[in-house]
Amino acid sequence: MVCMQMTATAKDRKDGGKTAGLKSMIVNNRPQTTLSTKDFYYDLPESQIAQTPAEPRDSSRLLVVDAKTGETQDRIFRDIVDYLHPGDTLVVNDSKVIPARLYGVKADSGIECEVVLLRMREADVWECLVRPGRRLKPGAIIVFGNGLCRATVNETVEGGNRLLSFVYDKEKWNFYTLLDEIGQMPLPPYITEKLRDKDRYQTIYANEEGSAAAPTAGLHFTNELLDKIRQMDVAVVPVMLHVGLGTFRPVKVESITDHEMHSEYFVVSEAAARTINERRRAGGRTICVGTTSCRTLESAADENGMVHAMQGDTGIFIYPGYRFKAMDALITNFHLPESTLLMLVSAFSSREIMLNTYNEAVEKGYRFFSFGDAMFIS
Repeated sequence: MVCMQMTATAKDRKDGGKTAGLKSMIVNNRPQTTLSTKDFYYDLPESQIAQTPAEPRDSSRLLVVDAKTGETQDRIFRDIVDYLHPGDTLVVNDSKVIPARLYGVKADSGIECEVVLLRMREADVWECLVRPGRRLKPGAIIVFGNGLCRATVNETVEGGNRLLSFVYDKEKWNFYTLLDEIGQMPLPPYITEKLRDKDRYQTIYANEEGSAAAPTAGLHFTNELLDKIRQMDVAVVPVMLHVGLGTFRPVKVESITDHEMHSEYFVVSEAAARTINERRRAGGRTICVGTTSCRTLESAADENGMVHAMQGDTGIFIYPGYRFKAMDALITNFHLPESTLLMLVSAFSSREIMLNTYNEAVEKGYRFFSFGDAMFIS
């Protein structure tokens, strides 16, 4: 069963009301299961955690997996064209990663501080991770960029995060150009090497600023590859979900049904919904690029698989027992052990097949996580 609860539409989003009138929705999925978090563990050597992206983008490896049988094929990512058919729809997440990691000093003491922007609550007010948390209580002021920007801690919210109000010269900057000046890309904690080119933690079709992490399955595409895909009569359709750092938050409960997902802001436009529905009705498959595109479509689809135009916050949690409504195939990277993303791909195939596939990928030397290799599951 899927339980849907309506919420108020988020205000002051960057889109400036372009999608006004669409619905806002939180979707919570709770199929019955006896699985525990430890049931999604696999052993991964640290040496197989990719520290740098493949060059060129589409030269990464691709493990093709039959979701029903577990049969696999070893390919290169640019070979994805061999598995796409005329009439298919490729759904991509066009959210753009912002330089969300900021370093500053506490105004009254000079203590060094770190702030990671998680999500915009309203204009110039962001929910953030902060360090050191014990020193950044409501009322504290942080100075960034030698005075280019100041932030006041408004309050502490759920999970220990803080709401910060930012003040800067609006005649000189908008907030996103300011971030380009003072911020750094918020690479996941398992990437320890410095990123030489910040655009490599960005998909080539990134457009809507607001993510604290990249929708990494899309990092493998080049403009040339997407052009070739479009020439095959495969539609490339953007949706948007701003990825939060909750993506990397470990599941700390024993029973997966006790885990509460972080919510993320998403948009499905009228044009995207229409194209997806029309091509699927005509017999084409809907192929999601990444778990964020998958979660977006499944949040916007009804029980008959029709995708509806809407915007809002989704907390959908997909794990074995879930019945997919809108997605027919998935392009994705390899995910962390015991993560909600591994649970999602296990729901699309099976836990046994996915763990066997992951163990096979380890044995074959595939690279894992954000800058790692890809899978095509169909």
